[in-house]
Amino acid sequence: MEEREGLHAYQVVLRHIETGILAGTFHAGDQLPPERDLAAQLGVGRSAVREAMRVLQTQGLITSSTGPGRGTRIAPAQGSALARIFQLHFALSDTGSGDLTETRVALERSSAALAAQRGTPTSLRHLDAIVEAMAAAETIDAFNRLDTEFHVLIARAGQNQLIADLTVAVRQSVREAIRDASDSLADWPRFRVQLLREHREILDAITAGDAAAAASLMEGHIRGAYSVLGISSRPAD
Repeated sequence: MEEREGLHAYQVVLRHIETGILAGTFHAGDQLPPERDLAAQLGVGRSAVREAMRVLQTQGLITSSTGPGRGTRIAPAQGSALARIFQLHFALSDTGSGDLTETRVALERSSAALAAQRGTPTSLRHLDAIVEAMAAAETIDAFNRLDTEFHVLIARAGQNQLIADLTVAVRQSVREAIRDASDSLADWPRFRVQLLREHREILDAITAGDAAAAASLMEGHIRGAYSVLGISSRPAD
């Protein structure tokens, strides 16, 4: 396989595209040169270009379509791609559950405060609808899905895309752990009532525009829930 300065041929193409994005040579929406032109420019085979394009598309950095004037383009920032990368990182790293808890608390305090400051009538209505749906949810699976959606919507309501994407990644990474711990509780119905009350209190603070109260209530909610569920909230040694 071709190599250059220790890189495989497809990595030469990756570095070229990534460097171009970082340097501002490539912008969102820009069309990349045709496959044969990139291969000739970089001195690699066309198969290396195709392999690099597959990697970049998987990462959400490019889009590809057929037809006149379409081709391969630099994709706009995609929160879902960032969230997926972070979820995989959390799953594979040796990050302790305590570290993950502290990260989640920091992010969701910010999310709740921003939602109180920037939440729109539409986003607040959506949050209210989620709380009502949670009150009607009878199974742990349904409740957990709505619980996740509640926290994600708060993150989106804050209108800071990066904080929202990171919040989604962290919340999704602990979703199954929360679901499994809930299933093991001796008195899940009582815990469910507690969560509903706390969600309503958080939403009331957000609706009132009280950023400090929303942030404080969110932190207490996360730490309290983790205590009941037996999920560690202590940072790793």
